[in-house]
Amino acid sequence: MKHILRAVGALSLMATSFGAFATEPLCNSAGAMSLQLLGSGGPISDDARASSGEVIWIDGKSRLLIDAGGGTYLRFGQAGARLEDLRFIGISHFHTDHSADLPALLKGGYFMATPNTVTLAGPTGSDAFPGMTAFFKDMFGAGTGSFAYLEGLHDGSDGLQLTVKPIEDVDTHAAQRSLVYQDADVKVYAFGIPHGVVPTLAFRVEGKHGTIVISADQNGSRAGFVDFAKGADILVMPVAIDDDANQGSRFLHAPPSMVGKLAAAIQPKMLVLNHFMGSSLKNKDGNVRIIQRYYHGPIAESRDLSCYPVPEANRSHR
Repeated sequence: MKHILRAVGALSLMATSFGAFATEPLCNSAGAMSLQLLGSGGPISDDARASSGEVIWIDGKSRLLIDAGGGTYLRFGQAGARLEDLRFIGISHFHTDHSADLPALLKGGYFMATPNTVTLAGPTGSDAFPGMTAFFKDMFGAGTGSFAYLEGLHDGSDGLQLTVKPIEDVDTHAAQRSLVYQDADVKVYAFGIPHGVVPTLAFRVEGKHGTIVISADQNGSRAGFVDFAKGADILVMPVAIDDDANQGSRFLHAPPSMVGKLAAAIQPKMLVLNHFMGSSLKNKDGNVRIIQRYYHGPIAESRDLSCYPVPEANRSHR
């Protein structure tokens, strides 16, 4: 009986935890420009969170999507985001926890109420990873793509209402930031960041309502990132490892002390932490205290569907 009660209690706790996502406020009315974390977890399911993905809302519309890791397909719907409103998708790199749900999201183009065209940007490739244009061809190329039945995404044909336009791959070694998208409301820039040997980008969104900088995984060793992120109203940084992580992990990820030093140099109005993993969640409070030794501004410990308006009405979702 004790074992049964424990099992029931565990299931109840899980239901409460996952049910909490439904009570998160919708971001489409939170402010003129808002950041919403679709996924705040990492590549292992022990964190019980969706992997990386962020929506930027502008005047109540889901205009920009950065990354589409596992689970973001579900969270995109829960957030109330719409493909009809999307104008830009940026993929930081081709680890699965940042890109695996892109085909699932784009398949919704069959069911849209009105046609739409989306600009798609991502990094150059390497020996081990494709560039953005190669990835798109591998996924949706006619006859040879893994999801060739979606090859109509190239021009909005074959029953699809969505056209996706990949731009030239962004050079992750370029000394200057690259403008990857622009419209009447925003400019989006990309800049290469060091994530081991994985070609990886950070994105900067500048709009009339504020500036949001989203860093994907990085080890913090590229000095130019500080200048790239200066002036951010919101800076998003991953906290995947602890300060006592081994050198292999530090080659890929910045420990909390480095996150704190970067934030102190950049001085955003708000620092949003994401990309938690099971191990870093266990040490989350201690890791935040380490960051606070260096950065003394407001810090938000995100969870899936957390919403952060720009610039003054920042609310804490801990």
